[in-house]
Amino acid sequence: MKEHLKFYINGEWVDPVTPKTLDVINPATEEAIATISMGSAADVDKAVAAAKAAFETFGRTTPAERVELFGSILAEYTKRFDEIAETISAEMGAPIWLSRAAQATTGQMHFMTAMNILKDYQFEEMKGRYRLRKEPVGVCGLITPWNWPVNQIACKVAPALAAGCTMVLKPSEVAPLNAIILAEILDAAGVPKGVFNLVNGDGLEVGEALSSHPDIHMMSFTGSTRAGIAVAKASADTVKRVAQELGGKSANIVLEDADLGNAVTSGVAAMMQNSGQSCNAPSRMLVPASRNDEALAIARAAAENTRAGDPFADGTNIGPVVSKVQFDKIQALIQKGIDEGATLVTGGTGRPDGLNVGYYVKPTIFGNVTNDMTIAQEEIFGPVLTILPYQTEEEAIRIANDTPYGLSGYVQSGDVNHALEVAAQIRTGNVHINGSGPDFNAPFGGYKASGNGREWGELGFEEFLETKAVFAPKVA
Repeated sequence: MKEHLKFYINGEWVDPVTPKTLDVINPATEEAIATISMGSAADVDKAVAAAKAAFETFGRTTPAERVELFGSILAEYTKRFDEIAETISAEMGAPIWLSRAAQATTGQMHFMTAMNILKDYQFEEMKGRYRLRKEPVGVCGLITPWNWPVNQIACKVAPALAAGCTMVLKPSEVAPLNAIILAEILDAAGVPKGVFNLVNGDGLEVGEALSSHPDIHMMSFTGSTRAGIAVAKASADTVKRVAQELGGKSANIVLEDADLGNAVTSGVAAMMQNSGQSCNAPSRMLVPASRNDEALAIARAAAENTRAGDPFADGTNIGPVVSKVQFDKIQALIQKGIDEGATLVTGGTGRPDGLNVGYYVKPTIFGNVTNDMTIAQEEIFGPVLTILPYQTEEEAIRIANDTPYGLSGYVQSGDVNHALEVAAQIRTGNVHINGSGPDFNAPFGGYKASGNGREWGELGFEEFLETKAVFAPKVA
């Protein structure tokens, strides 16, 4: 079992102020695979002091200097790519094919995207009688989750570095090992001392200390809405900027003119990917009531063809969920769906057949769900799809918007123009039509309780910039 008992502060691996450890559990085996140290406010103080000092110089580097740095980071990332993918599969359970195709790749792509934006970005321009400047916001606190770990780290670290900010990262203590590798990558690439700092720990100790710290100018948080509210409250006294990417309960509207077989089958696959542990997962499928029974049969077949198993085994579609805490929460919500009268189409409580160890959840489909049921309102964060019948298109749109969340939406239609009309009425930050995937240059973020601000692309980069207007006489 590996030990990672130091934090990366001011360009060095240092011991925590107060020794305290936590085991990292492989969710497929329920066994510890590593031990990390858990930080405290004192460790945060040291890291913030390093970031504050480094900002005095790094904040004044040129875009060209930072572009060169990104080239080195990407070269080092490529060397460690396979190790990152394997580590993510071991610590949070994603199948190795998904870790290689998406989990590790997205981290790489965020650094590439930020570098390309940086090459062409205009940090200063004349606007009539004044000069408009965009400057780095300063020292940033970054808190990231376990479900797409290096993706969500990179989509904060990359734009922050590109903007000229310095930072302190608290990755999830549940899946922290990929973040340690990234710290090693940044060190090897020559990121200056104090620009990037890593302190492991939990939200109550390290997250609270970051959010309330007077020398941090911005908090960027990805996680649950409950935790996001805590970050915002802790940040309020120091009036720092807070960007949040929070929970979701995204609707997937299958319109009357859609190919039902393709729409339902692809919708089940999208929901089950990463064991349902995606904040933008299409967890509420809305189908025409006249075709409800047909949709349930298609969904059942798709779910029963979804193979849960060892993340490193051939043929595995989904691995375990990340922890016993998540497993128990999902089991309770599945039981809640049964108790509240939803039709259990397939799946249910307990582990899949043949899997007696590991936090595996049966791919589960609920039918005849109404939008007031708990499973239609709460984010389950597991491989559980709820299917809701609707009578009219107007009702489908109303149901889609009847949620505290607003992260993503999905529309399936035989007519793209028809789908675009429906998409315009959905109150979410993203809408995917007929299975269209994400774009690293497009903004990612939500409405309502799904957060504020945007990540990814140029808008995500601009979250790490301040705006200054300079009034001066014309230069001859």
